[in-house]
Amino acid sequence: MDIKVAFADRFFNALVKLPANTQAKVIQLVLKFQSNPKSPGLNYETLNALKDKLMRSIRVDQAYRVILHAPAEGNVYLLLWVDHHDRAYNWAAVHQCKINPNTGSLQIYETMIETMQKVSAPSTFEKGLFDNLKDKHLLRLGVPDELISSVRSVTNESMLDQLQHRLPKEAYEALFFYNAGESYESLLLESETSDVSSVDSSDYQQALSLPSTIASFFVPASEKELREMLAEPVAKWRVFLHPAQRKLVMGIKNGSVRVLGGAGTGKTVVAMHRAKWLAENCCDNGQKVLFTTYTKNLAIDISTSLQSICDQHTLSKIEVINLDQWVQNFLKHHNYGYRILYDQRKSEELWGKALIKCPRHLNFSNNFYKEEWQRVVQAQGIDTFNAYKRASRKGRGTRLDREQRFEIWPVFEEYRRLLNAEHYKEVDDVYRDTLGFIESGQGTQDYSSVILDEAQDMGSQAYKLLRAIVP
Repeated sequence: MDIKVAFADRFFNALVKLPANTQAKVIQLVLKFQSNPKSPGLNYETLNALKDKLMRSIRVDQAYRVILHAPAEGNVYLLLWVDHHDRAYNWAAVHQCKINPNTGSLQIYETMIETMQKVSAPSTFEKGLFDNLKDKHLLRLGVPDELISSVRSVTNESMLDQLQHRLPKEAYEALFFYNAGESYESLLLESETSDVSSVDSSDYQQALSLPSTIASFFVPASEKELREMLAEPVAKWRVFLHPAQRKLVMGIKNGSVRVLGGAGTGKTVVAMHRAKWLAENCCDNGQKVLFTTYTKNLAIDISTSLQSICDQHTLSKIEVINLDQWVQNFLKHHNYGYRILYDQRKSEELWGKALIKCPRHLNFSNNFYKEEWQRVVQAQGIDTFNAYKRASRKGRGTRLDREQRFEIWPVFEEYRRLLNAEHYKEVDDVYRDTLGFIESGQGTQDYSSVILDEAQDMGSQAYKLLRAIVP
């Protein structure tokens, strides 16, 4: 019989957290299992009182267990989880693995969610995020019937985030995109799930062929491919690219591309593989791919992870650096005479002096001026009153007529004067100055492409700068 073994992405996530010697034992067990799942040398253990009656465990050693799904009939085996035996059994007790009758995809989800429902139940005055969707719509988006009531209890993004690890991946992503503004109809078109009338809840071969399943399960094409994968360093599995993500990674795109997804959905992994593809296919005449992000630590992690998927030649074409460091390196070559103001205490000191200029009869709080500076003045690159009096203040709440704007503008003028007097500039100012160098022909054409990770951390001035870095 031709045995098919599939690995849930959760299995690899659990495996990389185990001690190194235990990882080696698990790998040997997996190879033995692949050769013959019914080998008498495998120590199967029965799991009692589980909702999912097809879950089993296999002994790794005295302390660790693999949790798997073994259909009553057929040759498809699913490796789901691995952990210390108590934690492994607890995981199995609260999870199910089954084919969704509405989408045809294979799903893993947590069923015991009473605690969240009690703690997070909405008040009678709160509108649920998904009140406009009927139960049948939620089911078609991949929400298991058992979790409908929990989804109904979600009233804000924070609660949806709490529910993420309990939902199947396809269901969470559909809900995430719906909340982000996608229509129900467009989500159905993009899901590529099979017709509800053709779903066979016992056909695991068919379920494993669907894109919605492939996003959560890895099916080696052969024992040879499995052996080659397991021979790779465990660190490389952290950046494994599912086939469903490959269309984002490959090809020449028509302009800029935004990849949106919730936490843990693989955006950074996609970004790294995209950088690799661009470096291999789009870097001519010594150009590089600039891979940037907001924080130094994330840039370091990305640089380390790229080493596991790129050879040295490809790596030499990718520059990984957080944006502020890139800007500082750039400005050093232009004898820039200002320091970037990161010190919050220094900023507060300067604001304290500038706020002496505020018109007290308007009764605006100190925070109002600081927020007006960040969200209007800096965000729009305003440096004169004429520009400020015409500026959009959409979303600010407090309305200001022309006379009020005239009265509060001296506060911002004074704050900027104090910054300049001590040779400081805020980050947005420095981004604009860097952009000015580039636009005046003193910039760089060293990059073919820019990839920005964690883009939500950046403001409009950062976006304008990044767009100018490439042709």
